[in-house]
Amino acid sequence: MDKNGGLVLATERYGSGQTWKYSVSDGVMKRTRDGSEAGLRSHSVVELFKSVFLPQGYPESVSSDYLQYQFWDTLQAFSSSLSGTLATQASLRGVGVGNQEATVAAATVTWLLRDGTGMLGRILFAWRKGSKLDSEAKKWRLFADVLNDIAMFMEILAPHFPACFTLVVCTAGIFKSIVGVAGGATRAALTVHQARRDNMADISAKDGSQETLVNLAGLLVSLLLIPLVTDNPVLTVSLFFLFTVLHLFANYKAVRSVVMETFNEARLSIVMQQYLKDRRILSPSEANQREPVFLQFGKATPVKLGVRLQDVAQSPEELNLALKENNMPFLLGIRNGCICVCLGTDASVRDEIRAMCQAACVSNILSCPTALKSTQQNLWEILHESQKQMDAHFSPFLKGVKAAGWDTERTLLDWDEWRVEWKTKNS
Repeated sequence: MDKNGGLVLATERYGSGQTWKYSVSDGVMKRTRDGSEAGLRSHSVVELFKSVFLPQGYPESVSSDYLQYQFWDTLQAFSSSLSGTLATQASLRGVGVGNQEATVAAATVTWLLRDGTGMLGRILFAWRKGSKLDSEAKKWRLFADVLNDIAMFMEILAPHFPACFTLVVCTAGIFKSIVGVAGGATRAALTVHQARRDNMADISAKDGSQETLVNLAGLLVSLLLIPLVTDNPVLTVSLFFLFTVLHLFANYKAVRSVVMETFNEARLSIVMQQYLKDRRILSPSEANQREPVFLQFGKATPVKLGVRLQDVAQSPEELNLALKENNMPFLLGIRNGCICVCLGTDASVRDEIRAMCQAACVSNILSCPTALKSTQQNLWEILHESQKQMDAHFSPFLKGVKAAGWDTERTLLDWDEWRVEWKTKNS
């Protein structure tokens, strides 16, 4: 029975929103909504906001870290919008807006050179680093925003160096083109992570709506800022640094809030090394908190995945050592302080995970100062020892990571495209 004395026939709910009841009274079926009038009005406003700016089915249709990430992403977008206003004003002043001695032709050439160099930079960056943007989305996302702030700072300073203005704005244009590629590609990778119902397009569209709303708010604030900063370089630089600090802090918090359940090199190495240490499996949340979000240059023991056979073995003797007691569809070798993994043509995702786990085990051993002075023969012994460790521990490790909530059906490991077929002693 409902509060009006009617017999409730059915209830329905739209997503996780308000509940409706179907009741019958005096032979007539009625549809009513639960709740008080005041609660219904406030709920209607919330539902309208959710339908406009959040993906359909929120929160069930997105990952658990969606709201926290979007909050910090919105804050960084707002601060970036204000910084961009300051940089745009400086660029326009630099090309001659407001200067009677400046010519339209000179300003046009400067603008074309900036756009042209930016286009070339976009193509070159996508060629060299495009494959890295999926496996290290957090690092490149943060890198893109740091580079964007550097580019805007260069644009603000450019008018104060007229002799080098064109060079400075062209360099800033290259940086911004890299930002466009890295930022857009990593946002797409994060959208794939956030989508729980194959609703990448809806999430992307609503993210665009959120960004448009933030930019509109930034535009309104910028209208108040422009009269204050015009012909006031000290205030311009001071506000820029304030917005930049806010921008970088929000970006750091945003990428830190992302909890990916798929393995990349960093997350798998962290989980594997913890398991070898005390047999404990880290959850996705724990491993993501430990994952570095800044690009690292000159790693102690780099790992190259999917290399050519000659990077692992350069002689028949070395090939025999790589194949010794090895029935897996991958080979490991150590060359010039780098762990190289050669993948067979029939390797599965499980094999890829095992190969990376063994590489992480070897890297852990080589990080000791005594191992760095080992001979090539001793390095092969280290590889054979790591292989025995994988034989003993990999199966329970894989079961453990599945139980902890990791996705082992696919990975984000950065494999190159080389695949090798080799002959064993018995073939």
